[in-house]
Amino acid sequence: MKAPGMRSRKTSDVLYSHSAYTLYADRVVQGDNLARALSPTHLTSNYRSPASATYSRLVYFNVSINEKDNEMPAGVHHWVVVGEGQHESPVVTFGEPPLEPAPVPATYLPVNVPFTFRVDVSPVLRQFRERGYYEAYDGHRIAAEDFKGFYLAGGSEPLTWDFVSLAEHGLQLMPSDDPGIYQLTVVLNPYQPVRAEDRDWHQRAQLSDRPTYRSDQPIVDALFNLAREEARANIEPDGTLRTGAEWGGVWTRDISYSILLAFGYLEPKVAKTSLRKKVRRGRIVQDTGSGGAWPVSSDRTTWVLAAWEIYRVTGEDEWLREIFPIVRDTLEDDRKTLHDPATGLYRGESSFLDWREQTYPKWMTNADIYASLNLGTNCVHYQAHRILAQMARLLDEPAQVYADWADEIHRGINEHLWVPERGYYGQYLYGRGDLLLSPRFEALGEALCVLFGVAPPERAASVVEHAPLTYYGVPCIFPQIPGIPPYHNNGIWPFVQAFWNLAAARTGHEAALNHGLAAIYRPAALFLSNYENMVADTGDFRGTEINSRRMLWSIAGNLAMVYRVFFGLQFAPEGLRFTPAVPQAYGGHKTLANFRYRRAILNLHLKGFGNRIASFLLNGELQAEPLVPADLEGEHHVEIRLVDEPFGATSHEVIPNAFSLPTPRPNFVGDTLRWMPVAGAQEYRIYRNGEPWKTTNKTQLPCTGEGYAAYQLVACGDEGRDSFASEPVVRAGAVVTIPMEAWAPPSELPYTGFTGGGFVEVTTDRNRSIDLTVTVQEAGTYLLDVRYANGSGPTNTDNKCAIRSLYVNDGYAGVLVFPQRGADEWSDWGWSNTLTVQLHAGENRLRIRFEEWNHNMDGEVNTAMLDVLRLVNHDDG
Repeated sequence: MKAPGMRSRKTSDVLYSHSAYTLYADRVVQGDNLARALSPTHLTSNYRSPASATYSRLVYFNVSINEKDNEMPAGVHHWVVVGEGQHESPVVTFGEPPLEPAPVPATYLPVNVPFTFRVDVSPVLRQFRERGYYEAYDGHRIAAEDFKGFYLAGGSEPLTWDFVSLAEHGLQLMPSDDPGIYQLTVVLNPYQPVRAEDRDWHQRAQLSDRPTYRSDQPIVDALFNLAREEARANIEPDGTLRTGAEWGGVWTRDISYSILLAFGYLEPKVAKTSLRKKVRRGRIVQDTGSGGAWPVSSDRTTWVLAAWEIYRVTGEDEWLREIFPIVRDTLEDDRKTLHDPATGLYRGESSFLDWREQTYPKWMTNADIYASLNLGTNCVHYQAHRILAQMARLLDEPAQVYADWADEIHRGINEHLWVPERGYYGQYLYGRGDLLLSPRFEALGEALCVLFGVAPPERAASVVEHAPLTYYGVPCIFPQIPGIPPYHNNGIWPFVQAFWNLAAARTGHEAALNHGLAAIYRPAALFLSNYENMVADTGDFRGTEINSRRMLWSIAGNLAMVYRVFFGLQFAPEGLRFTPAVPQAYGGHKTLANFRYRRAILNLHLKGFGNRIASFLLNGELQAEPLVPADLEGEHHVEIRLVDEPFGATSHEVIPNAFSLPTPRPNFVGDTLRWMPVAGAQEYRIYRNGEPWKTTNKTQLPCTGEGYAAYQLVACGDEGRDSFASEPVVRAGAVVTIPMEAWAPPSELPYTGFTGGGFVEVTTDRNRSIDLTVTVQEAGTYLLDVRYANGSGPTNTDNKCAIRSLYVNDGYAGVLVFPQRGADEWSDWGWSNTLTVQLHAGENRLRIRFEEWNHNMDGEVNTAMLDVLRLVNHDDG
């Protein structure tokens, strides 16, 4: 007997099948794991994460000072093999690499094994006593007065490679009876049995006031209802959207992407309340993030997309008048702060991929990340400017300037980020002074290029056709970065998958869409919740650095498959349009009832499969176009019949997940550039000043000549698995350094590690403007940066990035960005972003000034210590 409420059908119908798993109309089968839809409101699953059963006895680890990756070069780790009955490691010495390669254990570690790591940190403590600082392997100095502790990092749970959260994870090493030995006891392979209720889901929430969905695919019906219930649970008592079960509060990009996918039309009132929470000083708030948030992270303009979507849904002029000045003032501040005149693109971290080494090479500082020009972030800025122009026209405000800015970003993306040999866009431009294009695939950015019309039709089709789809879905990036744990790297995110599915539907690629639908429905069914992310290698929710069930944008992505894909809802000023896309496997009869659109209640019926409409009836009358007018009131019935024809490509290669080569670390020995060999490298490609220079299969190269030259090295592997480019190694001719204390009163703060006779403190009310004069022998292009310290917060969060405007000979040259370098670490010095400036021979006037658009997200603390200003003649090479 079939369960109550289930439709009569053959339950063996396969929706999607691959060697990794099979999605049926009423169940998911992945090895021994089985999830079943017993009714539209009842799901069961016996899923068990394989992570604990395959936990390696080989544990790699490093020791950290002050929660930074500063013990040994990238890729060099201590290791221990935890033997049977072993509960303590041999003593390892800080900074000393292992002498032997790690063996491969024959067995796995049992669960819940207590283990003590012991580390000799006396070399560090000795230098603190004798020098007042410890000099790390790369020459960076950690001041004794900045020392906060030693921490343990690693890739075996509960260890983590996320250095900036080691204290939060309880991974601080503590002194032992021996004053030079620090130690920490953890429980390796921690395991807690899944609660009984996690194996079974029954809908408990009363959702009769929300749209209902029924189809010939019971698994989709049940997952739709699961997502509806989780969506209701994420509405807080104050009328805002909670980010996830484990994440309280309102986050700008999370709510914005969620509103764009689903909540703008399902919960417009709650969506508006949430967006209002993210406005301060009449500007959009960038969430706390890398180096003190904005402008290192610069995707706050996702808010614009969400606010505009609410207007398109509701048509409320009052809302439009409310949001217009916020959007205008935010985008004008961004223009002064983020715009790169050389490319027309905007600077800032990858949208949502805001975890530094998860998507950037480790050598890049937060200042370098600010200077990068990212695909997804620029797609968001492009669309935000288009929207601002449309808003302005509706309100009879000046609009053309914003349309022109949008066109400039559009040109910049297509001229500077397209990778012809791969058939899709590159990840970002990165470097210092001279930027290179990272050819990695970035799923969200690629999808937004298609959806926002950045990609011309032939490029849009190429992007979807050439995308690297892995067994469990489209990965955030591809190939993955070696040695970095799963999260954004080696991760699949359902909300990104949802945007990718929309792009596949938009370009009419049925096979890619079918793969993508399964990539959303498989984990939701097996895990009985909409988790934030999963490991790309395994499809498991365990093993990522951070995760949460009931994640808002994952819920939105699940719901969007019904609303945005199957029914193809598109909101426009004239009404609600329908552009359905139903793969043949999902054909049949679909009903979406009680859907509220402005003053109307719609009952929608969709029959067949394909992406072309054979007939569209409104209240039984055939319509000339698939549109429900915006002024419709009351209850109405819509019937859509599809042509019952497959659309686009019916196959797409699914590939194993893969990793790039590690990033090389070249350096000069005399006039020779040298580097250690990279395992798997077939050859090395050397760039000079941002241009391809030479290729070699050796590990050294003579580099003679005078003047400026910046060299970067890429290790080349097979099948496009090239490494990131190395940190630039610079040989400079004419370098001018200007001590800041020569032009402003030196600070009396007791910090160390500065050069010369002192440093200058800049705050919102101290040294707001500093005028300098510099004399150069030759006119031309110069690279300008400033050595600074900012201990206002950690490198990974908070919102106190210091920002100042630079003027050269009275012309505005852009902003100098001084991101946070560590909480209370005021003797940790580094370099700002690099600005390219034009100087004339002789005397030049420089001004570093705090302007209105230099307010950060904190609004009050905007502080840095400035040591020296550096000028390098870029033309002298």
